[in-house]
Amino acid sequence: MPVSAVTGDRVRPPLTVLAAVLITVTTWASAFVAIRAVHSHFAAGPLALGRLAAGTIVLTLALLVTRSWIRPTGREWALVIGCGIVWFGFYNVALNAAEQRLDAGTSAMLVNVGPILIALLAGAFLGEGFPRSLLIGVGIAFGGVLLIGFAGRGEAAADPVGVALCLLAAAAWAIGVTLQKPALRRLPALQVTQMACTVGMITTLPFTAGLIDDLRSAPAGSIAGVVYLGVVPTALAFGTWAYALSRMNAGRLGVTTYLVPPLTILLAWPVLSETPHLLALVGGAIALAGVAVARRR
Repeated sequence: MPVSAVTGDRVRPPLTVLAAVLITVTTWASAFVAIRAVHSHFAAGPLALGRLAAGTIVLTLALLVTRSWIRPTGREWALVIGCGIVWFGFYNVALNAAEQRLDAGTSAMLVNVGPILIALLAGAFLGEGFPRSLLIGVGIAFGGVLLIGFAGRGEAAADPVGVALCLLAAAAWAIGVTLQKPALRRLPALQVTQMACTVGMITTLPFTAGLIDDLRSAPAGSIAGVVYLGVVPTALAFGTWAYALSRMNAGRLGVTTYLVPPLTILLAWPVLSETPHLLALVGGAIALAGVAVARRR
């Protein structure tokens, strides 16, 4: 095990961890755009089921190939099941429903109050404490996110139901990470991700009939978008997230996802024809500065 896996914040994470973080934030940003791109052909629940089913298939195949299974204890089962229900299941349904009402960039900005909740929960329940640099970085980054939000406020962004759904998704994300972190102390990241994704898929099985109906009427491009959501932002990105989380503090890793909103805006610009405001770009730069401060040792 690398020294950084033991000492947490005292040693800079290795390049493999930094690469995992980069993959995670980039592909998660693309997920907000992809959800928005297919929202007119897939309802919130069926989209979550389709995404999680595709992710479960890929993760199960990867787990069979690597043979990295370790028998979980009863406590670990409870942690992973809770993570799967709250984060993989509820989070995806809530986010999909939110993006039926809000644009991709605004959704990403609102959901990214999650790292603040992650840092607070990790400090309270995982013994990570509240380092000064983390709190300062969280404040700076959140200020940048607020600027992006002010820049993107419009008719869609003012929808109170969509805003509430994004905040619920953020809370589910924070709770899921808090449950996931202890399970990663002994279980491999791939196994935890596969187990949680499977649980999330089972949680969304009541939407099976809706998914079948949507698949019958959706164009090939939208179906491909659902498969992409399952393979890349779910199977790949949740796996790289778990890998990084097993080697970093939850609070500091959560703050790195402040990169997601500016990346989402840049991706949505050419794909969804959502032109970012200058103030949004300034907010994105401030968010990046906050990430840099929070990542200081």
